Amino acid sequence: MNTHQSAIGRALLAAAGALLLSACAAGPDYLAPRAAMPAAFPHAAANKGAPPALDAWWSAFHDPALDRIIERALAQNLDLAAALARVDQARAVARLAGAKLLPSLGANASVAAQRQSTESPLGALAGSQPGYERNVTLYAGGVGASWEIDLAGGLQRALEADSAEAQAAEADRLGVRVSVAAEAADTYFRVRGAQARIALAEAEIETDAGLLALVNMRLGEGIGSRREQAQAEARLAQVRATIPPLRAERDMQLNRLDVLMGAHPGSYAQELAAPAAIGAAPPLSGVLRPEDLLRRRPDVIAAERRLAATSARIGVAAAEYYPKLSLSALLGFESLRSATPSAASFQPQALAGIRWRLFDFGRVDAEVARAKGANAEALARYRLSMLRATEDVENALVMAIELQAARKELTDEVDASARARDAAREAYLGGAVSLIEELEQDRQLLAARDQLSQADTDSNRALVATFRALGGGW
Repeated sequence: MNTHQSAIGRALLAAAGALLLSACAAGPDYLAPRAAMPAAFPHAAANKGAPPALDAWWSAFHDPALDRIIERALAQNLDLAAALARVDQARAVARLAGAKLLPSLGANASVAAQRQSTESPLGALAGSQPGYERNVTLYAGGVGASWEIDLAGGLQRALEADSAEAQAAEADRLGVRVSVAAEAADTYFRVRGAQARIALAEAEIETDAGLLALVNMRLGEGIGSRREQAQAEARLAQVRATIPPLRAERDMQLNRLDVLMGAHPGSYAQELAAPAAIGAAPPLSGVLRPEDLLRRRPDVIAAERRLAATSARIGVAAAEYYPKLSLSALLGFESLRSATPSAASFQPQALAGIRWRLFDFGRVDAEVARAKGANAEALARYRLSMLRATEDVENALVMAIELQAARKELTDEVDASARARDAAREAYLGGAVSLIEELEQDRQLLAARDQLSQADTDSNRALVATFRALGGGW
C-alpha cells in the first residue's frame, strides 16, 4: 500500500504543478476593438428630446391590431423558433467545452464466461497442469477517473471561444426577433394601405357612377351627347380596373402576415377584414447616437462576439506548441472465484501520461496562422457591420423625413384638387365647360388622394425601418 500511496502522491504533485502552469493561457487575451463611430447621425441632428423606447416601439403607433399581430408573431414565428434552437445548440457546445476542463468519472462491471480450447497455445500449455479448468468465469468491476490537465490553457481558450459563439448565437436570435417584429409591422401597414386605396377607388366609382347617370339623363333630355356618355363610361371602367391589383396586394400581404405568425395563409385574415385607419406615426425625436448601435444592433453584437471567439481560437491553436498532461486512476477488482470484492481481488491503478508534438512539419504553425487569418477576417466583418448599421439608420432617417415632407405637400394638393373638381362640376352642370374638363379634374383628385394614401403607408413603413435600423424590438 505504501507504493500505491507514493504513486498517488506523485500524481497529485504533478497535478498541482500543472494547475500553476495553466494560469498562463496560450494566445492573446481578447480586448474589444475601439469603435470609430461618428458623433451623431447627420439627418438626426435637428431632433431633440429623449431617445425612443425601442424595446416595444410598435406601441408608439397606438394601434391595438398592430400590437396583437406583433405579439403573436414573436410568440409563434418559426424563424424565431429555429434561431432559439440554434442558441440551445451553441450553449450545449459551450457546456461541453467547460466539462472538458474537469475530471471525468466512470464505472464499469463485467462478467466473462469462457470455455478454454485445449488446442490454443494457452490451453495446450496449461492443460497438462494439475487442477486445470477449461471453464472459466472472470468477474471484474471498478471506478475510474481521468483528467487532462490544461497546461497551456488550450481547453480554457476553447471554452472562451465556444462561450463567445453561444453569445453570438443569442445575438443572432435577437436579430431575428427584430426582423420579425419589423416585417410584421411593415406587412400590416401594407395591408391597411391597400385597404385604404381600395376604399378611395370604391368611393370614386360611386361618384363616377353618379356622373354617368347624370350624363345618361342629360342625353335622354336631348342636351347631352354620345361622346360624353362614352367618356363617362370609360372613366368609370378605368377606376374599376385599379381595384383588382389592390385586392391582390391586400390578400398577399394578409397571407404573409399569417406565415409570420406561424399559421397557414387565411388563418387570421378575418381579423383584418374590416378596413381601419392607420395609427398616427410617432415623432422621430431623440434618435440614438451612433455609438449606441454597438449595444442595440444584434448584428453588431454578434460580429463582436464572433471576433472574440476567433481571438480565443488563436490560443487553442497555439496551445499545441506545449505538452499535454493527463492523469487517470482506477479502483477496481478482478477475480476468477467470486463477484464479491475482497482485499485479495482489489486492483488499484494510477497513470500519468504526456503528449507533445515536438516535430510535425509546421502543422501547428499553419493552424496558428489560419486562426490569426480568421481573426483578421472577423475584425474586418465587425468594422463592416458598424458601417452598415450607421448606413441603415441614415437611409431610414432620410426616407422617413422626406416622406413626411412629401405627405404635407400631398395634403395641400388634395385640398386644392378637391376644390378644383367641385368648381369644374358646377361649371359642367351650368354648361360652362365640357365633360372632358370635369373628368380631368376628377382624375387629378383621385390620383392625389391615392398618392396621399400611399404616402401615409410609406411614412409608417419608413418609421418601422428606422426602428429596425436602430436595433429596436428587444
